[in-house]
Formats: sequence, C-alpha cells, structure tokens
Amino acid sequence: MIRSALMNVMTAAAIKAGRGLKRDFGEVENLQVSVKGPGDFVTAADKRAEKTLFEELSKARPGYGFIMEEGGSIEGSDKSHTWHIDPLDGTSNFLHGVPVFAVSVALERDGQLVAGLVYNPATDEMFVAEKGQGAYFNNRRMRVAARRTLADSMVACGIPPLARSRNHESFKRELSAGMAKIGNIRRMGAAAMDLANVACGRFDGYWERGINSWDVAAGIVLVREAGGFVTDLSGGGDMLTKGEICCGNEAVHRQLLDVMRKA
Repeated sequence: MIRSALMNVMTAAAIKAGRGLKRDFGEVENLQVSVKGPGDFVTAADKRAEKTLFEELSKARPGYGFIMEEGGSIEGSDKSHTWHIDPLDGTSNFLHGVPVFAVSVALERDGQLVAGLVYNPATDEMFVAEKGQGAYFNNRRMRVAARRTLADSMVACGIPPLARSRNHESFKRELSAGMAKIGNIRRMGAAAMDLANVACGRFDGYWERGINSWDVAAGIVLVREAGGFVTDLSGGGDMLTKGEICCGNEAVHRQLLDVMRKA
C-alpha cells in the first residue's frame, strides 16, 4: 500500500465522504417504493459528499484548486495543484439502489496527473495509485490483465443516456464495430469504477465518449500505474479536454483503438 502523506490525505477524505454515502445509500434503497422517487435525496447526498471532500482536502492542502462535478472550478492560490473530484460517480446506479458507484479523487500537478483514488463505499473497495509508486487494490498490488486479443476480452463501455441522444448514432456504430471483434462488452454505469476494474484486471479494456475530467482523472492514474495504456479515442493524450477515453493493456488498447477509429 502507498503510505505517502498525500495518499493518507486522499484516503482519509474519501473514507469520510464514503461513510455518509453508505448511510445515504441504505436510505435510497428504502425509498425505491415511493412514487416521487429518491432523486432529490440523492442530489443532497451528492452535495454532502462533495462538501466533505472539499473541506477535508482544503484543510490538508490549503491553496490547491478544485475542479468538481457539483461545485465547478475553484482556482487556488497554489497554481501548480488542482484536485479533480467526483463525490458520487455512478449517480444513476446510486439512485436505483445498484451498488456500483464511487468517490473519485485525483491530483493534477503542473498539468500532470500524479495521484488517483477510487473508493466504492458500498463494497468497501479502495483503489489507489501515485505516479511512480504503483497501483493498489485494498493493499494488494494491481496489474492490468494479460489477455492479448479482443476476442478473448471483456471490455467496458459507456452508453450515452437519453439526455445525450445526439450521441446515440455514433455510439451505435462503435458498439456494432465492437460486437464484431470483442468477446464480451459490459456497461456498468460508473466511469471511475470501469477504470479501476481495468487496473485490477477485471476488465481488459474500456472506452467512452462524453465524460468529464472528474469522471476519469483518478482512474487514468490507476490504469497507468497498473501497467496499462490510456489515450483519447484518437490515440492522443487529451482525455480530460476532449471528454473521451480508451484504455487497456498494450495489445488490447491498440486493438480497441483501431476498432473505434474505424467505426
């Protein structure tokens, strides 16, 4: 496990935020039978978790900037450091009582992602990585899977929701191309968890468009430190600005990228 001061700060903040989310998740499951539904409750849970992360990280690292799902961008006095925070990645899963969601925290230093954490409070799974220090899952070293062909692989993806219907046609082309080459395709509903699952070898690859920096910044560090390759869907390094991602081990990443480029 990584015992650096930075990782201690990140894990402490995530566990504190996760404690509240786990409690709220239990309440959401009880609210599923209501006519109104638990939407307002989940929005409040999301904001409470973000407030906890913001307060804990600000206290431990004063002056660092923030890019947050709910609170937007906050420029700090320290221009070299920025936190990318998603307090509840997989909101729809959380809303429907599906235990696949995560707290996601990443640190960017001078334009480079240097640390990432993904924590699922429902299952108590903690994934952490720091640049040059490797990646760990609940104290065990992580490595990406070793499968060499897409036909043998299980690959995760993101399906654009109804609110992004303009992306449906392009996704259907990609899915059709993928189904012709990939052994199994999964949609789990939480980008941070998809990346964590690639890093620990559960999934062999992952691709998605229409995502934000807070969705994937932490997971990018996890996959890289677990020996994987991460790019945008053009093969470049603009995942955070273009809002798209493709990853896997060297062979799977290369083949998956080729399929998506031709779709």
